[in-house]
Amino acid sequence: MNRKNTKIKVLVLCTGNSIRSQMAEGFLKKYRKSWHIESAGTFPVGLNPLTITVMAESGIDISKNSSKNVARFISSSFDFVITVCDNARESCPVFLGDAMTRYIHWSLEDPSAAAGSYEKRLDSFRKTRDLIDEKIEEFLKNYG
Repeated sequence: MNRKNTKIKVLVLCTGNSIRSQMAEGFLKKYRKSWHIESAGTFPVGLNPLTITVMAESGIDISKNSSKNVARFISSSFDFVITVCDNARESCPVFLGDAMTRYIHWSLEDPSAAAGSYEKRLDSFRKTRDLIDEKIEEFLKNYG
């Protein structure tokens, strides 16, 4: 874990790499600029515009991010792989150097499932964003 003179590497994994994993990547990059942070999806679907909106409210610009397939990272090694949805946890691949990888799982609801007005959906994204921010802060207290 504490490999001297190397960056901590983190992969945040979700199903679509559209919302939750993108939010977590954004917060991790904000709080740990020296770390190597990536996010990916088991079935990437593109960045959700509401994700960009609520992250911008927190001062984090993810508008240039894109959804990436986890297959892109299969031969990479990571210190941490954080799954942020149950589907991703169930289909999480094994990564190079897997014996050193710590797997962490957060079962977070998908805010895109929220129905109702634009404002209600936006509020659901905000709640998810705030919960992820709390989870990231807790993670960093424990590991970095």
